Amino acid sequence: MKPHPLLLTAIALSLLLLPAAVKPDLSADLSSLLTLRSAVGGRTSHWNLSSPSAPCSFFGVVCSTSSPQRVTEIHLPGATLSGQIPPDTFQNLTLLHTLSLRFNRLSGPLPVSLFSLPSLRSLYLQQNHFSGPIPDSLSNLTGLVRLNLAGNNFSGQIPPSLNNLTRLATLYLQYNNLSGSIPDLSNIRGLVQFNVSHNDLIGAVPESLSTQPVSAFAGNSLCGGPLAACSGSPSTDGAIAGVVESKKRRKLSRGAIAGIVVGSAIGLLVILAILLLLLCRKKRNTEKLDSKEVDALNRTEIAILGEKSAGDVNNVNSLTGNGFGAKKGDDDVNGNASGNVSVSVSKGLVCFGKTGREFSLDDLLKASAEVLGKGTFGTAYKAGLEGGMVVAVKRLRDVAVPEKEFREKIEFVGRMEHENLVPLRAYYYSRDEKLLVYDYMPMGSLSAYLHGNRGAGRTPLNWETRSSIALGSARGITHLHSQGPTVSHGNIKSSNILLTTSHQPRVSDFGLSQLAGPNSTPNRIDGYRAPEVTDPRKISQKADVYSFGVMLLELLTGKAPTHNEEGVDLPRWVQSVVREEWTSEVFDMELLRYNNVEEEMVQLLQLAIDCVAQYPDRRPSMGEVSSRIEDICRYSLNQQQNPFGDVINGGGDDSDAL
Repeated sequence: MKPHPLLLTAIALSLLLLPAAVKPDLSADLSSLLTLRSAVGGRTSHWNLSSPSAPCSFFGVVCSTSSPQRVTEIHLPGATLSGQIPPDTFQNLTLLHTLSLRFNRLSGPLPVSLFSLPSLRSLYLQQNHFSGPIPDSLSNLTGLVRLNLAGNNFSGQIPPSLNNLTRLATLYLQYNNLSGSIPDLSNIRGLVQFNVSHNDLIGAVPESLSTQPVSAFAGNSLCGGPLAACSGSPSTDGAIAGVVESKKRRKLSRGAIAGIVVGSAIGLLVILAILLLLLCRKKRNTEKLDSKEVDALNRTEIAILGEKSAGDVNNVNSLTGNGFGAKKGDDDVNGNASGNVSVSVSKGLVCFGKTGREFSLDDLLKASAEVLGKGTFGTAYKAGLEGGMVVAVKRLRDVAVPEKEFREKIEFVGRMEHENLVPLRAYYYSRDEKLLVYDYMPMGSLSAYLHGNRGAGRTPLNWETRSSIALGSARGITHLHSQGPTVSHGNIKSSNILLTTSHQPRVSDFGLSQLAGPNSTPNRIDGYRAPEVTDPRKISQKADVYSFGVMLLELLTGKAPTHNEEGVDLPRWVQSVVREEWTSEVFDMELLRYNNVEEEMVQLLQLAIDCVAQYPDRRPSMGEVSSRIEDICRYSLNQQQNPFGDVINGGGDDSDAL
């Protein structure tokens, strides 16, 4: 029986119309996004489904500007997403080129529809709980440039098919459970960022990856390339044979051994005698210093120089000043270049700044005193002068540089002005006393605000204040670093971030670490010291960045750098929490009461983690740090103005490669 002509016509029409019916468009993109929303929840629940511009008005969704509109970017970092993504979620998003779901709690295998997106260029899935093997079908994404799967639970081998991703510039697979050897990736000629550290990998590093840094392979059982040579290689066998042969030739006679033992014993006795002599001298000096401190603290005036001999007192009485330009306020320090600061010398008291209210060294010594605290480099006093002016005086201890070098370094500091630096207003130098005079900051330090009164009556620091403190501090340190490649702060910590009455930050104590002796410098246990630092008087700018990163972590978590319940330093504690489970417990409870700032908090946390990278070349510069905090603060302001309707700017391929 022949089919009816009308039936044939209907079938033909349906076949012609079928491609148009299934061709992806904006409504198909919306369907995929709703599938994602129903599966993982989180901040996607804020999407306004009734908006006429949906899905392009959704938080974290970017659409093309050309017609017809399509979804091109999805940015949902730290959006409290959780659960598994259904396999077919992304199948309609054919023009998607950037997908960022980093720092969430997504689990299970990667959805198969992800590997059929022809336009995908950047895929950021780090710091989730994805598991299972990395699929071979990932190699279908031949246009992929950035791939970050770090900090998940992926297992199995790294698929050799990744070598087909010839456009790849970033491949981050660190902190997973990957095993086996590293495959050859010689086809990926433009691979700039690579890391497979902290997995269970074994074997030799491929020749194509031999130029990558050692840190990219740490925490595995690998050899070759930038690491130690593999056992069994010719160079290694030769070295072992040489050691064995040399040991055979190094046998000593009994007489020689006895002579070495006797000589060593005599040398040890000499060393002990020298140490005892030094300890005795140090004890005498300490007793003298302690008696001076007690005398100074028990008086109502800063008679700092009154403990000297009669000859010295006569000399001090003749030191009267003629013009110290200290300002009353603390919020109007200008940000002029260093060269605009005037210097005047008045009988030993060297003053900086524009001429303002005058006082002399005698006025300073007669001032009423209040001990503010003992810091790394000396004791700080609040000095109330006649007429109501208040300054801060730091009495330095253990200065280890000669007078000429001291004056050069301090005058360099005194000429430096920026709105986020505590200005040095004057200094005094004599053989026995070194004094520094600063503007007084009435609100105390960031450390006191974070760790002081945590009970009833405490005024918490909200997100806006903390992000403002982070930005201002970064700008101040950036200004320091801009003075030259060897210029650094040397002692960045929360107690050296002082606050004005409007909670604007002022960085203090910069430039002092180079003046102190080895006994005055802080040790590594204070929690701020970069791991590569061996001489605390020689701090690089990248070591400053590390210390600043610890301070950012302190600002976000509310925890002191070395005092937390887990007994580990703050960077390691944060990184362990981030790796094991991304929860709100990492942030200070006082921050969790503020809505719509989770993403900004996560971004600042990522920046802090970048700053405390173990290796200096992995840390950003302070200029980069300032720029990124500015972006975070700018985005936070936009979110407050329009919390659900804003679109995240992708910012290029590198915007989510953190």
